[in-house]
Amino acid sequence: MTTFFEDLTSFLDHLRVERGLAENTLRAYRVDVEQFVAFLTGLKRSSFAEADEGTVLRYLKQLRERGLADTSVARKLSALTTLYRFLVRERRLDADPTANLESAQVARRLPQTLTLAEVEKILSSPLPFTVLGVRDKAMLELLYATGLRVSELIGLNVNDVNLEAGFLRCIGKGNKERIVPVGAAARKALTDYLSFSRPQLAERTGERALFLTVRGRRFCRGNVQQLLQRHAQRAGITRRISPHVFRHTFATHLLEHGADLRSIQEMLGHADIATTQVYTHVSTEQLKEVYRKTHPRAVSPAAPR
Repeated sequence: MTTFFEDLTSFLDHLRVERGLAENTLRAYRVDVEQFVAFLTGLKRSSFAEADEGTVLRYLKQLRERGLADTSVARKLSALTTLYRFLVRERRLDADPTANLESAQVARRLPQTLTLAEVEKILSSPLPFTVLGVRDKAMLELLYATGLRVSELIGLNVNDVNLEAGFLRCIGKGNKERIVPVGAAARKALTDYLSFSRPQLAERTGERALFLTVRGRRFCRGNVQQLLQRHAQRAGITRRISPHVFRHTFATHLLEHGADLRSIQEMLGHADIATTQVYTHVSTEQLKEVYRKTHPRAVSPAAPR
């Protein structure tokens, strides 16, 4: 019988070599599986083979009792499902205790999005004719125009963007390259940034990154989050806005204006179209809300007296 360490090492090697997952994704898998190992160890179990379906359900119940969000519980279940499928496929185990457990059993919140009016307010927030204002405008316009993940945004180099042709090249999850169109408004903002702000920010560093901090360095995730939140607050939006909210908004607005799911899947870089289909639920909910507010008989009339 193989040990936790042996199985986990083989699993992570498989994800790294055969599936080409990025280091951040590998770390997330490691953390999720190691937490399950700690749970099993507490039950005096010494291998993954000693967990059955009931054991996994007990683990998920414990996670909920600890106050984890439904999305976090779903992610951890997904990690275990991937692990056990690998172990069965490699004949390290005879049975998969997660085979009858689906992520759909874990409640999933619909992604938060912005209205077009809210997006326009945020895009209008940066101060024009200032080095940082022009830079921030370009970053915000590009986020909304492309739906990039924050890691993809900060990973862009200057030569990844072709403004004349109207597209950019980015490296997404699993180290996969994709081409994403860039609309006219974002191209204009980027042109202004590249001709006015970036030369001043890069004056002493020679950094290749497309977007630079005030010190001429590549952005980190936290920098982008702070920048976006600052402009959202200036736009009068009090709830927390993340770069991923812009990504969700990009996809939802495309769908609402007639884009097909396959095209949206390509632009977002989703490996599975099932991931993209969540946006159909978002649009349906919004349609129902509009109908409820505007149709004269959408709400049940008062009962007759």
